[in-house]
Amino acid sequence: MLTFVENCFSPRTAAFFDLDKTVIAKSSTLTFSKSFYQGGLINRRAVLRTAYIQFVFLAGGADHDQMERMREYLSALCKGWNVQQVKDLVAETLHDLIDPIIYDEAATLIEEHHTAGRDVVIVSSSGAEVVEPIGELLGADRVVATRMVVGDDGCFTGEIEYYAYGPTKAEAIRALAESEGYDLSRCYAYSDSITDVPMLDAVGHPYAVNPDRALRREAALREWPVLAFDRPVRLKQRLPAFSMPPRPALVAAAAVGAAALTAGLVWYTNRRRAAALTT
Repeated sequence: MLTFVENCFSPRTAAFFDLDKTVIAKSSTLTFSKSFYQGGLINRRAVLRTAYIQFVFLAGGADHDQMERMREYLSALCKGWNVQQVKDLVAETLHDLIDPIIYDEAATLIEEHHTAGRDVVIVSSSGAEVVEPIGELLGADRVVATRMVVGDDGCFTGEIEYYAYGPTKAEAIRALAESEGYDLSRCYAYSDSITDVPMLDAVGHPYAVNPDRALRREAALREWPVLAFDRPVRLKQRLPAFSMPPRPALVAAAAVGAAALTAGLVWYTNRRRAAALTT
């Protein structure tokens, strides 16, 4: 999809990805409900309720009111959870639960943006304890996620410090652009939800991915491209089987290439000079 590399003298750019139903096929937070149940954090009734919420979320998307109810429910549910235990449970089950539901098309886009020299930023309303490991799995450069308040006892208080949702996603993108030097007019953004219109509107290249009905209408009005992602696949099973080297390795490779080019030019110039003197 992306066929050019950013000029090294151009302003920095980034690609901003919503997570749920854009990069992965389900809700990242609700996907871990079984793990939290097995770890003793929630009871069977909570598992069944989160399964129902997941069904509603997948069936037709979630509007503003539904997202607010989901936020209130999840913040109340996690009150008293030990933060380190949550992180451990996510780390233990990350590959089993998340790897199989990553969209092949999204993983390809992430690779292409990195190849083009852009940073990749995951922007999600799910909690940082869930989103950050997923971002690392995907090779993202940065993550913007909801942050819960943690008490002195190392447990969630049930209060939200920062909610990455709706307009606050756009605010976070603009703040990142200011601190990192991104030219937002040349940046990309991807989302499935009408609630992310402010984020999509903040960049020069917005894309609606598997859009809910409201976003599909909005995308048609604004003439935004619409993408369909429907191939969840494990990262190890993806074809073509190539992965980008770490960003420092890319920089090192560019430096080696530049040094080789310089050496070649010096050799060629000296040879021409010697030939001229002989003549």
